[in-house]
Amino acid sequence: MNSNKKSELSGSFRINPFSLLTVTGTLILLLSCSEKKDTFQQKGGGGPVTVDVIIAKSEKISDKVEVNGTVVANEFAELRPEVSGLLTFLDVPEGKVVQKGTVIARINNADLVAQLDKIKIQLQLAETTEKRLKQLVAINGINQADYDLAANQVNTFKADMVYTQALIDKTIVRAPFTGVIGLRKVSAGSYVSPTSIIATMQQLSNMRIDFTVPETYQKYVTRGQNVEVLLDQNSKNLTTARIIATEPQVNQTTRNITVRAVLNSGDTSPGSFAKVYLKTNSNKSSILIPTNSIIPEAQGKKAVTVKGGKAVFVTVETGDRLADVVEVTSGLNVGDTVVVSGVLFARPDAPVKVRSVRNLKVTAR
Repeated sequence: MNSNKKSELSGSFRINPFSLLTVTGTLILLLSCSEKKDTFQQKGGGGPVTVDVIIAKSEKISDKVEVNGTVVANEFAELRPEVSGLLTFLDVPEGKVVQKGTVIARINNADLVAQLDKIKIQLQLAETTEKRLKQLVAINGINQADYDLAANQVNTFKADMVYTQALIDKTIVRAPFTGVIGLRKVSAGSYVSPTSIIATMQQLSNMRIDFTVPETYQKYVTRGQNVEVLLDQNSKNLTTARIIATEPQVNQTTRNITVRAVLNSGDTSPGSFAKVYLKTNSNKSSILIPTNSIIPEAQGKKAVTVKGGKAVFVTVETGDRLADVVEVTSGLNVGDTVVVSGVLFARPDAPVKVRSVRNLKVTAR
């Protein structure tokens, strides 16, 4: 009996291995969660933010605005016929200078020439009749109305001659100015229309440059002002151009104005790319900070300074922007410590640790 009771007791206190595994896993999970929670709190409550700074000072730079421009010819024209017809004559000396008024092409106008000859014969007869009736009306041989009808016939034929001659002139394509003619687009014997381009002409003297300038620099663009131009990107030799006109309206999409200048010297071709350097304020003294130090906001812009070991956010106003720095017109004073790295991690009145003081390198444009 004793042995049976002992076995029953041992059986009632037997531990299920699956239950033990479940309890152990639960304890491990709870311990791991509590450990991560403590670690996160420890990281969140760390020390001050490490930042790099510069000391604001007044910089003297030669401020230039660099914009892209395109070289255009002084005169440019696409030679097209005014009427449709068959090309009976074509003289396009490709790449050569052609004088103004030179005949470039002729379109078949035989029908118009014949019509003109017919009108000339009719005019001669009408003029003879008008002279006879004029003598008769002087002696009251005919009514004045008969003479007026004959005189009107003469004037009608003269007007028809002028009209027909104008149609004949439209069949002749002439050089509109003295310039270099381009490549021939059609051949003699082709049927052409006003949409057909026979060739192009360009006047290569007094080459011009068209470029656009942001509207904020509009006050620096005046007629007669000289700008520096880089025509050859490899030589780096600068030439000058004189501003002759500006577009009176600002482009509503790009907020730029178009400026045209005449090259004073330089060898280039129409359509070439050019860089234009527009002087704004020479040797202007300004407080400059890196562009990434500016924090844009809905109501303005801010920068982060360090005072008493804490981050202080100040509202600033900016002016001209160079390649990698921006001018601060208000909000900063000479000698202020401005944060240039770690800006996004700084918080107002939060402690910061200055790792290094950097030097601002300004590249004049």
